[in-house]
Amino acid sequence: MEKVIRIRGLDCAACAAELGEELENIDGVSHAAADFINQRVSLTYESAEAFEKAVDVISHFEEVEIVDGNAPEKKESHLKEIVSIAVSAVFFLAGLVFTILFGTDERWAFSLGVSFWLVAFLAAGWEVAVNAGKNAVRAFKDGFHPSLLLDENLLMLIAAVGAIAIGEYMEAAAVVLLYDIGELLQSLAVGSSRGAIRKLMEMKSDSAVRITSDGQEEVDPEALGEGDLLLIRKGDKVPVDCIVEEGESALDTKSLTGESYLKEVRAGDEVLAGCVNEGNPFQARVLRPYAESAVAKILELVENSSASKAKPEKFITKFARIYTPVVVLLALVIALVPPLFQNYNFALWVGRALNFLVISCPCALIISVPLTYFSGVGALAKEGVLAKGAVYLDKLAAVKVAAFDKTGTLTEGKFTVANVMGGEKVLQYAAAAEKCSSHPLAQAFKDTATAFTAEHAEEIAGRGIACEIEGNRVLVGSSRLMREQGIEAEETVTDAVTVYVAENGILLGKVEIADALRKNAGDALAALKKQGVKTLAVLTGDSESRARETLRGLPLDEIRAHLLPEEKPLCAEKLKESGTLLYVGDGINDTPVMAVSDVSAAMGALGSDAAIEASDFVLAGDDLSSLAKAVKAAKKTRRIVTENIVFSIAIKVALMVLSLFGFIPLWAAVFGDVGVMLLAVLNSMRMRQRL
Repeated sequence: MEKVIRIRGLDCAACAAELGEELENIDGVSHAAADFINQRVSLTYESAEAFEKAVDVISHFEEVEIVDGNAPEKKESHLKEIVSIAVSAVFFLAGLVFTILFGTDERWAFSLGVSFWLVAFLAAGWEVAVNAGKNAVRAFKDGFHPSLLLDENLLMLIAAVGAIAIGEYMEAAAVVLLYDIGELLQSLAVGSSRGAIRKLMEMKSDSAVRITSDGQEEVDPEALGEGDLLLIRKGDKVPVDCIVEEGESALDTKSLTGESYLKEVRAGDEVLAGCVNEGNPFQARVLRPYAESAVAKILELVENSSASKAKPEKFITKFARIYTPVVVLLALVIALVPPLFQNYNFALWVGRALNFLVISCPCALIISVPLTYFSGVGALAKEGVLAKGAVYLDKLAAVKVAAFDKTGTLTEGKFTVANVMGGEKVLQYAAAAEKCSSHPLAQAFKDTATAFTAEHAEEIAGRGIACEIEGNRVLVGSSRLMREQGIEAEETVTDAVTVYVAENGILLGKVEIADALRKNAGDALAALKKQGVKTLAVLTGDSESRARETLRGLPLDEIRAHLLPEEKPLCAEKLKESGTLLYVGDGINDTPVMAVSDVSAAMGALGSDAAIEASDFVLAGDDLSSLAKAVKAAKKTRRIVTENIVFSIAIKVALMVLSLFGFIPLWAAVFGDVGVMLLAVLNSMRMRQRL
């Protein structure tokens, strides 16, 4: 069984890792992941007893609270932390000023100065001590769990108490004061990222105006059903995906596509949930319920995106679990071994060991890496590209080959009958047969009236349909189908899709179906080239001549045509030999190709549910131009993560070495640790900038 528990009060990446580990130690819990950014815990458990234990652990973990999923968002308050820091700072400064004015030679002056610093230490350090104590109790519960014991709270407490033990009272107060300031700034940075996601959540409309026979009524969008008639007033958010029934207007689609221009709509046009009506009021009919709407998919994907961690995130989590116990052991060695060879000068080496311990705290890495990926996912969402997890950003950043389905991806996928050759019977036979098909081409005939009914219909994958109409064997499909059945069908070069119709082995005629290229397809592909994608290919079941005619003018390197559904994955495997492969498609038949590709994207608005489910990214507004922005954002995310890892480790190693030679006092070590963490977090916040 799986369950997502919404929480509040989890503001630290290391704490999230500790909570997840503690939950996984419960018998009956096979998987647990605590998400400190989205404030949720994902559980996989086997029994109600295991779930109850998990709930108990979560509710007693530091200051974490379990909240109802429908509860209003509680504004984050840092009053307690600010008061503690303020009180500590006042007494710390008082002790510093007093010592400067009166010195420490007189016993009364020394005692009073120490009192100021001890009060400063207690004001800032009481919560550190409480958390370290709680973690120590949990670490020895049901076995020994060193990563729960050896966290940053214990590191700072050891450093501060050690400083007091060797008579460095000012440094003891400085350690916990600077640590608290760093924790507050970290919490504010994470809160800022949460605010960005909350802003994204505002895409959801709170209400909808439904038109009934009795007039108008205001309802929750989740109460709407397919076919309901809605009134979309000026300034209203479109509550669900619907089709314009009456009126004309202009929609702000920025929340879906990232573009600021207005999209004009009229009767018959589809409008997606999350858009804002900036023009005249209009009436629209619900196409699909809220749970299946574009905005619901966006919010679900963004909320769940942090569940799939990228390799650097997984590395940092594992690294911290091993790294922290190792540096504690090294600190003990530094404190105890060198003095044995230097006249037992323990005070000197204990001080250096404490410096080493403080500097070694891995906060900068633990916080900045997941925060960068989370910000990257948010940056993509602003551009209308929904990532199903941080792991896919790394894959997207490495893309060298991009392959596309033709119909519905590079073309609009809105088929209409353009020309009929052979008379009305040809059109009606084609319509009767295609009504038995789930192929996108069949949509061209959905409004065509026919006097015939197809029976015993058999869909021949990649070729067409065989059926019986009034006792006659009718074939409707490609020229390839006709040739395989021994029927001559001359293929003409045209950018329209040609459907041939034969009766009892005789060709009756053909129907041409029009499907235009997307207006921005050429610019979108050119932008991908600029982002370092070396090869652009199309995989299509269409004939090569028609595919080339339709795709003429696009900057493509390869067109692989006449492909049956089972042949597309083989072509994808071949393309992967040239580099990391991105595949973009929209239909059910694209899902096998998505499965073999390194990374995949589905057209969100018009794409099938199967394609959206199989893909790693979803283009919410069916805007191909957002692909290049997604690749750019993925590369930027990866670059910032690498910068943070290299910078944090390099600075910490340098500071550790300096501390061993006594060049860094304890307060400076804490300042260095907090400074590195803040610089890494600020660097990660660059992902919040507009692409």
